[in-house]
Amino acid sequence: MPEELKNLKDKSRRSFLSKLWLLLGVALLVELIWVLVSFLRPRKPKAETDAQNTIIAGPIDRFEPGSVTAFPQGKFYLARLEGGGFLALSRVCTHLGCTVPWVPDQNRFICPCHASSFDITGNVINPPAPRALDLFQIEIENNIVKVFLDRTVKRKRYRDDQVTKPF
Repeated sequence: MPEELKNLKDKSRRSFLSKLWLLLGVALLVELIWVLVSFLRPRKPKAETDAQNTIIAGPIDRFEPGSVTAFPQGKFYLARLEGGGFLALSRVCTHLGCTVPWVPDQNRFICPCHASSFDITGNVINPPAPRALDLFQIEIENNIVKVFLDRTVKRKRYRDDQVTKPF
């Protein structure tokens, strides 16, 4: 009887391993087919991907001089400076990548992680942030502000030529 029990265990083990190899083979075949279909499928037209990377912020008149407007879907702030120009500032702190909120009472961005602070132009007021907030490129067409999320500008500090002016 012990010999029959041993043969039965061997058969069940072999059966289990055979089924396991079959299952792994099927999974590999499905993954291979998925990769081939993904490779052969046509890409989206360039116009579609560009439209996804552009946010239409709105008409110029919507933004008061000296104001900051958050755009959570684009992960940026649109700052309208006192002179009337615009900056699209990244919400990511240049120190360790925390999300930096605008604090209107203090008229500055203050990082909750390590207390870096930035003025309305994105310049560092209080370190440890090593440089100014990154910018996204802006275009103003027919008095409508558009922000291009695929065009990031890393910078050391604010300069007047970084401002997009409506006129």
